[in-house]
Amino acid sequence: MLMTIQAGVSCDWTSDSKYLLLEHFDIIHMAPFHIYHSALPFLPSSSWLCKCYNAELSHAVRVLKGLPAGWGSCSRTISLDHPPLALSYWENIIAVGLEHKDIIIIDAVTGGQTAVLSGHIDDVNTLTFSSDGKSLISGSDDKTVKLWDVQTGGVVKTFSGHTSVIWSVSISADYTKIASGSADDTIHLWDIQTGGFYCVIRQEASVPHVCFSPADPWHLLSISDSKVWQWDIGGHQIPPTYSGSHVAFSLDGTQFVLCNKRVVTVQNSDSKATVAEFHTAEKTNCCCFSPDGRLVAVAAGITAYIWDITNSDPHLVETFSGHTNSIASLVFSSPSSLVSASYDKSVRFWQIGASSTAPEAIPLNTAPIRSITLQAKDGITISSDSDGVVRTWDISTGLCKTSFQTTTKDFYQRDVRLIDGRLIFVWSANLKVYIQDVEKGKLLWEVDWLENGEDFNISGDGSRVFCLGESFIWALSIQTGEVVGKVDVKGSRFSGSLIVVGSRVWVHYPGSEYQGWDFGALGSSPVQLSDAPTFHLSDTMVWDISLSGIRDTVTGKVVFQLSGRFANPVDVQCHSCHLFAVYGSGEVLVLDINHILLQ
Repeated sequence: MLMTIQAGVSCDWTSDSKYLLLEHFDIIHMAPFHIYHSALPFLPSSSWLCKCYNAELSHAVRVLKGLPAGWGSCSRTISLDHPPLALSYWENIIAVGLEHKDIIIIDAVTGGQTAVLSGHIDDVNTLTFSSDGKSLISGSDDKTVKLWDVQTGGVVKTFSGHTSVIWSVSISADYTKIASGSADDTIHLWDIQTGGFYCVIRQEASVPHVCFSPADPWHLLSISDSKVWQWDIGGHQIPPTYSGSHVAFSLDGTQFVLCNKRVVTVQNSDSKATVAEFHTAEKTNCCCFSPDGRLVAVAAGITAYIWDITNSDPHLVETFSGHTNSIASLVFSSPSSLVSASYDKSVRFWQIGASSTAPEAIPLNTAPIRSITLQAKDGITISSDSDGVVRTWDISTGLCKTSFQTTTKDFYQRDVRLIDGRLIFVWSANLKVYIQDVEKGKLLWEVDWLENGEDFNISGDGSRVFCLGESFIWALSIQTGEVVGKVDVKGSRFSGSLIVVGSRVWVHYPGSEYQGWDFGALGSSPVQLSDAPTFHLSDTMVWDISLSGIRDTVTGKVVFQLSGRFANPVDVQCHSCHLFAVYGSGEVLVLDINHILLQ
């Protein structure tokens, strides 16, 4: 295609092209044809490329609702096969520790994967680079700490001695010691040269975090039993202790940030004076300083917040939303760039100050969404938040139609659906399952539960609720609460999720294959399925949930795939020739897929 670019628009073309390639690089690299179906249709409405190619995209997927006006702050989304658990950064290199044993190395500029480090035999929970970037230290569920040569990708030393999972590692500023915190209630200090113990510090509970001061190789902090402890290199405790669940030093070691539930405090390392204090809307997951020490990033649930702490009145400068599951780790790749890793199997790159609109204040009166249900044929989405508020949303307008307060708060295991004109809410608490008519506030029934519930899903026809326990999937009658079906599942130590399509039910644990059963008509025995979760859009087209895409059953090819920021919907439904994708943030994407169904 020959195209003439006028001088006045070359900057817009270059900027748009960069964002397009970064956001959809994986899918374009896999199959260049996808640029027409899976990338170009998702251009922001105000972008120059969108206006340029709008006429040519008339025979592709059309996005009717859900596109942002501009590119926003997320410049790159990398979708992974397994959830990332840890991040570490050094000079344009990002190391990502995966739930599935490996460590991947990513170029911080392009987001491209440059290497894979293999050696652990279980999840990699923690990573940190040495100050010169030549070495990388990792800790794993396999109870070992490994020292890697970044240049060769080889293991230099393996440190063994912990008797349980390793949650955190750190390296001293003089590159002589490694500290590791473990679920065995100890901190091990290792001598890098000999590979042996230097000291063992015993605590009263698991140690999810430990870090050396970047400025003082004799000083380290640890988290244990919801307290922050200070130690010298000999294992002697230094007062005082603080309440907290996450802690991080600034790059120069002069300050540290301390998270205690929803309260975030920045303190001077020497005087212990409070430099700044602010609050988050939800319990914090992790935190970090920018390289220049001006900014503090804090993850709370699925959202990352950036504060400027250069004066005594810290102010929020950025709010990054887009992940659909909790953020596991944060790291700055520059004073104006943040990288986040989430259990939604993605790593996102954020540009601070890229958004054209000023950030809004944190909506403290709006609780995080815990459950979202799309009912395309009814034109609504139903959400339930951690404060127990159930809302129905009009898909066509995006406006809230109704809002109801339930008696349930802070429970993740829940589902809500409109059945025969009634909003039915299901949740689990105290080894019981409850079902309630939301609008009337009436409890329909409760049933004793022999297992801890991991996930709930009401069937599309409203006849049953499927409950995933620790070792079984239970089918309960909506009308009576009686058990009407049960299957044994191969569980995992991680929480699983249920996918329900008609009478077919699949369970999926992170890092494992899907297990599925067809429960058939009410009262019939479940039959195990051998296929992955799909639902038919036409005679030859199916929506493949595991791929987040449409597959042609004749050729076996994926003809359309949601990628980038849209890669992980929590629910997808098809009504007529429209595809509705809903995300954990509450956003709904509406697609016209008529052209694909007819091709």
